[in-house]
Amino acid sequence: MSTVLSARPAAPDAPDRARPRWVRPSVFGLLALTAVLYFWNLTASGFGNSFYAAAVQSGTQSVKAWLFGSLDAGNVITVDKPPAALWVGTAFARLFGFSSFTVLAPQALMGVASVGLLYLTVRRVSGPLPGLLAGAMLALTPVAALMFRFNNPDALLTLLLIAGAYCTVRAIEKASPKWLVFAGVALGFGFLTKMMQAFLVLPAFALAYLIAAPTGLGKRLLHLVYAGIAVVVSAGWFVALVEIWPSASRPYVGGSTGNSLLELALGYNGLGRIVGGQGNGGGMVVMGGGPAGGGNTAFGGSSGLGRMFGASFGTEVSWLLPAALIGLAAGLWFTRRAARTDRTRASLMVWGGWLLVTGLVFSFMGGTVHPYYAVQLAPAIAALVAISGHALWRGRAHTAPRMVLGGMIAATAVWDFILLDRTPDWFPALRWAIVVLGLLVSTLVVVGVPRARTVLIALAAAIVVTLGVGTTGYAVETVSLPHSGSIPTSGPRTDDMGGFGMMDETSAAVGQLLGGTTTKWAAATTGSQSAASLELASGKSVIAIGGWSGRDPAPTLEEFKQYVAAGEVAYYVDGGRGGPGGRSSDISDWVAANFTATTVGGETVYQLTR
Repeated sequence: MSTVLSARPAAPDAPDRARPRWVRPSVFGLLALTAVLYFWNLTASGFGNSFYAAAVQSGTQSVKAWLFGSLDAGNVITVDKPPAALWVGTAFARLFGFSSFTVLAPQALMGVASVGLLYLTVRRVSGPLPGLLAGAMLALTPVAALMFRFNNPDALLTLLLIAGAYCTVRAIEKASPKWLVFAGVALGFGFLTKMMQAFLVLPAFALAYLIAAPTGLGKRLLHLVYAGIAVVVSAGWFVALVEIWPSASRPYVGGSTGNSLLELALGYNGLGRIVGGQGNGGGMVVMGGGPAGGGNTAFGGSSGLGRMFGASFGTEVSWLLPAALIGLAAGLWFTRRAARTDRTRASLMVWGGWLLVTGLVFSFMGGTVHPYYAVQLAPAIAALVAISGHALWRGRAHTAPRMVLGGMIAATAVWDFILLDRTPDWFPALRWAIVVLGLLVSTLVVVGVPRARTVLIALAAAIVVTLGVGTTGYAVETVSLPHSGSIPTSGPRTDDMGGFGMMDETSAAVGQLLGGTTTKWAAATTGSQSAASLELASGKSVIAIGGWSGRDPAPTLEEFKQYVAAGEVAYYVDGGRGGPGGRSSDISDWVAANFTATTVGGETVYQLTR
């Protein structure tokens, strides 16, 4: 049995002429359809997440803002993430001009690249057909269709993690330290995209190489040391740059308590996400002075093993999760007696370790977690279903592989029915069609069918339809709808989707007022959300007092007084959205006591220049 599931396809480096003639057009077709899906009506979402869109706009106005990921071109404070995704987005906007399309298009391109790279990774071990299936399943995962059309850092993170997996698979083939170092570089830049979240795949990559690379144990350990150094260098150069740069001449590191990128990585964006703490309340997040949590689906719902299947994450990514887990367990069992260097088992360890470690961390996180984080699971699920499903299909002459494959199909059909039943008014007939077809196909697989080519092709097509129609329907529905705010969700619109928008309904009158200013900062307001909206409405730089939550010590009251005394801030817009207390309330109190309020378009505005 292990020889059936571990059989190798044609050499991965074979020229295209040595492969079936259908491979190249099929790959181009997959990439073209993915591009259509991700670029279709892309600008309907406007600027998407205005928080990051404003940072891109600032980067087009200031090189320093581009380097540090500042929210404002005057460089008071950065966004609360490292800037790698902003480097890419700002470069695109600098080349083609700042617009809704140039803000969102880089993520769509990353999506197409992710699908292509996943195909290449799976193909190296299992052949072109599983590679195509894996790429298609990734493209049609609802959360992928959402995040590859949206300007959060997760699109770049996903691409870099797939790149890391590709390099790891290449490294395992011939025990190549070069490719393992490349994997480390990819993860290092993943850290500069979304910090510690990028390292969740590290255990899987390291363990797979340590077990399966075809060389001695000493060399395997040494190669892993090289890769670790590559991770530290590729991530650490920017951390070192921020730490040694004089703090007075760079923006404050948003989200940190001590103006330190390393502290941000270990605190708010590190352990704080796992165990909770200030600013990391998980299901209880304070916005505008009131709770927006208590199990709110936008904040992950209740933690535990069921979270990835629950109301928050379920329809985002779990359509094929039961099949992936079944396929992983079966694949590891059937290859248990294979050689240490067996590439199929090594590939299962890469993707299975990715899925298990990341999924468990997301499931039990006590801090802030959002449904769209699930895009990080999508490549692993797609790869596992494609690799194990194809191997089991090849072994269908044996009873055990047929039973497992039938179980994967039945589990998917039943689970898709449950997921679709959560939105019963959306295409109600679909869930019944899936469960009936799925159970029928599962039965045919288990009992066996005649080996006539036409019958086998029809059965294989029915399997693909059963596995893919539910997630495809949700993905298509996702791209048909505009998305904005800081916590987008996929699928049909529902009343309990949770989350909150970025308050982009900023008064047009205020935006017009600020657009006519010539000062260093057109205005100041409390919180990054409100400042971002004002920046996009006016095209000018706005100070986000207190950063995302309103609590960051930037700027201090004394610094703000100096800006005002120097005539560098034209207006203060009251009513900004941020957490209670902190420096923001000190500044607002000082402004109210020393300047006269006027009303512009329903907003309270103070003119600070005389």
